[in-house]
Amino acid sequence: MTLKRKYYSGKSYQRTLSIEELRRVAKKTVPNFSFEYVEGGSESERTLQWNSRALDEIKLVPNTLIDTSSRHQRTSLFGQEINSPLVIAPTGLNGMLSKRGDVALARAAARLGIPFSLSTLSNVSLEEVAKESGGKLWMQLYVMTDRELTRNIIQRADKAGYDALVFTSDANVFGQREWDQRNYREPAKLDFRNMLDVARHPRWIFNILVPDGIPKFENIFDRMPPEARTAQGGIAFVPKLFDAKISWEDVKWLRDIWPRKLIIKGILNAADAKHALHLGCDGIVVSNHGGRQLDSAVAPIEVLPEIIESVGSKLTVLVDNGFRRGTDIIKAIAMGADAVMIGRPTLYGLAAGGEAGVNHALSILTTEIDRVLGQTGCRSIDDVGPHLLR
Repeated sequence: MTLKRKYYSGKSYQRTLSIEELRRVAKKTVPNFSFEYVEGGSESERTLQWNSRALDEIKLVPNTLIDTSSRHQRTSLFGQEINSPLVIAPTGLNGMLSKRGDVALARAAARLGIPFSLSTLSNVSLEEVAKESGGKLWMQLYVMTDRELTRNIIQRADKAGYDALVFTSDANVFGQREWDQRNYREPAKLDFRNMLDVARHPRWIFNILVPDGIPKFENIFDRMPPEARTAQGGIAFVPKLFDAKISWEDVKWLRDIWPRKLIIKGILNAADAKHALHLGCDGIVVSNHGGRQLDSAVAPIEVLPEIIESVGSKLTVLVDNGFRRGTDIIKAIAMGADAVMIGRPTLYGLAAGGEAGVNHALSILTTEIDRVLGQTGCRSIDDVGPHLLR
């Protein structure tokens, strides 16, 4: 017999005890179309669902009777100490969840002492984020059809002092997110049902739309046609920016012009990981784009061991997708990942409570990581290894 419990579903994010509870509060706080953009996956959403299920199938084997009273979760990433094995992943349109959401996420990361990755499609310019947040900042990059636009973003990120460039390699052909598209009667125009839903969220309207209107894609604003310069209009235009011609030659180009750490995001097999190493990349993110691109793709956690075996001693390896608990994060570290990128968990916090909500999401995860370390007999991240896995 399975005991079924109801998760907390109140309005205050501060009372939530898990990322799933925080997700439920976020869903009630913002309009459906905005939440669906965060939540949805491509086509039948098999990849989206499998990301979590693959993690669920891995079990932990704890060691007992070990003094873990002085345990900590500090670790090193690219030679710099971070306070937890976490990185906030790059996500676009964060301004549709909370006003200046990109800054809120970056500040929360800086407060915890972990890196924050800013999306090319952010609603706050990369310069403003750097000025207002501090901390360890990475710049996510799409190599787009307009190579001069790409070069411009790289030069600006360099000048603003971003520590790393994260090249997203798996968006050369834009994914078909069917549930997201159903919210619109035509590109950039919500259907009647969603317009009514927006009207039922007056707090969101005053937070997001007043006084500045719909957020803009600030990093590429000047290169977009007038009708596409808002987040709403840009939704239809942005897929046209993605370039099916991108190749490993672009990675060579990036390596030549970017002076600091270069990370390739979207690696799902050992051969591609080796290629990234050969071209002088400093790190990779084992990722299927949160289940938002190729449907039926393998979960990153499935292929992580073979990738670690092939390049783990020579490249920094991060992993993302499906992580909702501290136990999930420890599983990835035990497989050999240097850190875990988290996207939706911090977006749930952003939607539910702005910057304070992001802090709360990070607190949930770091508290769980601390507890799992103690329960598995680990004094630090260095003690976490494959011996804990079944």
